Amino acid sequence: MRKIIIILLQVALIHVFLLIAMGIKELLPIPLPTTIIGLLLLFFALYFKLIKLEWVEQGGRWLMAELLLFFVPSTVGIVNYQELVSMQGIWLMLIIFLSTVIVLGTTGAIVQRFGVSK
Repeated sequence: MRKIIIILLQVALIHVFLLIAMGIKELLPIPLPTTIIGLLLLFFALYFKLIKLEWVEQGGRWLMAELLLFFVPSTVGIVNYQELVSMQGIWLMLIIFLSTVIVLGTTGAIVQRFGVSK
């Protein structure tokens, strides 16, 4: 039970950064989505050690583990469109596969080139 409370508090802290980003977005005409602004705020708060990683780590891991649930409704919604399942669907899947391979290859090349490691 204690672990669940800790995770909920950490998710709430992450959500605070989203709320702050929403306030910033209202005040300033920044051409970024509030979610990106919130992630940048959280990143800089962690980078400059305004908050400790331990304060959001378990909540962030839980959110990442449950991320698939956020995509299930859109995936199920595709079934309503027969043209996506027909021949157009095959082309769509091919494009998704190729773009995924390109992104993974590019990311791997960048990591190897610049030596990014833990």
